Amino acid sequence: MMLTLLISGPKQPGNDIDVYLEPLIDDLKSLWVGIRGVYDVHNGEYFTLRAALMWTINDFPAYGNLSGCVVKGYKACPICGDDTPSHRLKNGHKICYIGHRKWLPINHPYRRQRAAFNGKPEYGIPPEPLTGEEVLHMVENGDRVCWKKKSIFFDLEYWKYLPVRHALDVMHIEKNVCDSIIGTLLEIPGKNKDGIAARLDLLNMGVKTDLQPEYGERRTRLPHGPWNLSRAEKREVCNSFYGMKVPEGYSLNIKNLVSLQDSRLLGLKSHDCHTLMQQLLPVAIRSVLEKPARYAITRLCFFFNAICAKTVDLSKLHKLEEDVVVTLCLLEKYFPPSFFDIMVHLVVHLVREVRLCGPVYFRWMYPFERYMKVLKGYVQNRTRPEGCIAERYIAEEAVEFCTQHLSDVSTVGVPSSQKMGVSKPLSGCTNTEEVLPYIEQHMIHIKTAYPKFRKRTKWLQDKHNSTFIQWLRFKAGIKFNIKAQDDVRTTQNSGVYLLAQTMQVASAKDKNSILSNMGFYGVIQEIWDLDYQKFTIPVFREYNDVIGDEVLGDVIIECEPFTRGMPNVDTFDELVGELGGQNIRDGCEDIWIE
Repeated sequence: MMLTLLISGPKQPGNDIDVYLEPLIDDLKSLWVGIRGVYDVHNGEYFTLRAALMWTINDFPAYGNLSGCVVKGYKACPICGDDTPSHRLKNGHKICYIGHRKWLPINHPYRRQRAAFNGKPEYGIPPEPLTGEEVLHMVENGDRVCWKKKSIFFDLEYWKYLPVRHALDVMHIEKNVCDSIIGTLLEIPGKNKDGIAARLDLLNMGVKTDLQPEYGERRTRLPHGPWNLSRAEKREVCNSFYGMKVPEGYSLNIKNLVSLQDSRLLGLKSHDCHTLMQQLLPVAIRSVLEKPARYAITRLCFFFNAICAKTVDLSKLHKLEEDVVVTLCLLEKYFPPSFFDIMVHLVVHLVREVRLCGPVYFRWMYPFERYMKVLKGYVQNRTRPEGCIAERYIAEEAVEFCTQHLSDVSTVGVPSSQKMGVSKPLSGCTNTEEVLPYIEQHMIHIKTAYPKFRKRTKWLQDKHNSTFIQWLRFKAGIKFNIKAQDDVRTTQNSGVYLLAQTMQVASAKDKNSILSNMGFYGVIQEIWDLDYQKFTIPVFREYNDVIGDEVLGDVIIECEPFTRGMPNVDTFDELVGELGGQNIRDGCEDIWIE
């Protein structure tokens, strides 16, 4: 359910939003009591239908308004509560959230390291997430440190028993973390977490002595940090983004976001940051940065890629939770404390919510933000936005109803879409006229592949029923181009990747070959369509390359762990060991302050 409230006034209600939520709470109470007299056609009986609100989906400021918790300051984490690991930076004049070593195992070596972290060993244990009953008890007893009010949702009798009442929005967390990383690497004003204040905080904390400011007679020198890029490296990163071509429909043209003159990325939207963190950022930084910092950023990207998967393997969540804690500790080890705002800290709780609430794509804000963009587009008179939205919505419903009676009418002056036939059968039923040609092709394909069963009608039908959807997805859901076409386009659909089993040896002298998976990457040069009258077979002529050679090895090896999860700390050097000779670092500049 998407709740849309048209609240009049120039300002948002903030914590007073409960006034506008009272009608909704009354409806939710009625749904919990139940609706009698609902008829079950299958069992042929009447029953009482009940419904419950599982959780709310909102960004972090709205999280505080709906739940009544504080979302800034020392106790900004609504899950950790009073045990939120926080520290005030005197020179930066803000709160940083460091101390993720609490989530490490008791015998982990990072717990005993001092100088690389906050100057102290860590003996604490991770805080237990606050339950709904504990929150209600704190609010009713007048705890105003972490909680500003009693949420109106506690009027629902089941609300205090829910393990997750307000879901963390992965979309906004991923975007803010991406902005911090990109802003710090490229030193974008307003988003850079490094500077003289951040270095002075290191001096006050007595940590990372090699990064503390060095005072001269006239100037103050800020030593080069693991996160700093030289001018050449900034240009290298921006050129990497500028030259990237992604498949059609994958994302917008990354080239439009790059300013080569300033070596910056400008105008990043939520989905742009999602694309960067999921796939592109580890590729762009593969030849820059010092290895530890690059490793930490790459692990964080692998984590976001893993939790945003369409399917969740519960047996791997515990390992994923351990890995993200190590990743955050690596970031603490090589990045300044000012980097760790509340959004970076919330990453440690994302796996818990995946375990309790299921896949991320069911509860992030992408569909709601897209629809909000549609509603904002309805506004033509900004003095009366509510009326514009209501009138345009009614008009659109009427037009959509009328177009159902004109679905078979050909348009005049409007060309048909090039994508009209791509993936269209997947959205319809298998017994429609549009799908019948595909069914005939699939039956011919089965008879050709299994000639011994050509006359066994029942076997053919069963094979068709079990394999048709997968075959149709491959047949109608993928579009390929040749490289010559992609050279003049902003997208690329000529790349082919195949994972196949083959005999491999460690070197030319190795006589003990083993059978294992090897990746093959190809670029389509030509597409031949072999016509056998009753059916056609597309054949690709490719330029192939084995993953791991000297030219493409560094690109593919770093991308390969996306399908397996996060690389192990001990084996990461083996995965990217060949990158050392191709790093372009050559005398990075220090930062001088007059």
